[in-house]
Amino acid sequence: MKPSISVLTLGVDDLERALAFYRDGLGLPTEGIIGTEFEHGAVAFFDLQAGVKLAVWKRDDLVHDANIEHTAPSSAEFTIGHNVTSKEEVDQVMEQARQAGATITSPAHDTFWGGYSGYFQDPDGHLWEIVWNPAWEFPEE
Repeated sequence: MKPSISVLTLGVDDLERALAFYRDGLGLPTEGIIGTEFEHGAVAFFDLQAGVKLAVWKRDDLVHDANIEHTAPSSAEFTIGHNVTSKEEVDQVMEQARQAGATITSPAHDTFWGGYSGYFQDPDGHLWEIVWNPAWEFPEE
């Protein structure tokens, strides 16, 4: 398998709420909810970088499509990491998320490894880490 991820799909309880959080609250570009003409098909895609997309899809529809048991979600299963270029940007994104309705679980702070990060949960409990790593460089956009 070639190491490549093109879509990260989050199961959500309320598709409209998730759309508003990511589009209006965090400012991620999207065409909105599509696929409503299909049973179990309503989904929203958000453009990230270099062709990578974030999708939000109703949990019940994801469970149906994947043919898995519907279990209680856990925020400790994984985090979505958003790396930024400065401590100030970590603070800005954390505040933007808070204003959009996120729950701050760990305010931005200096890390033991020399970086700076904080965590928040989106309205469905998905855990995001906003992080500045002084050892990582980002290409100019």
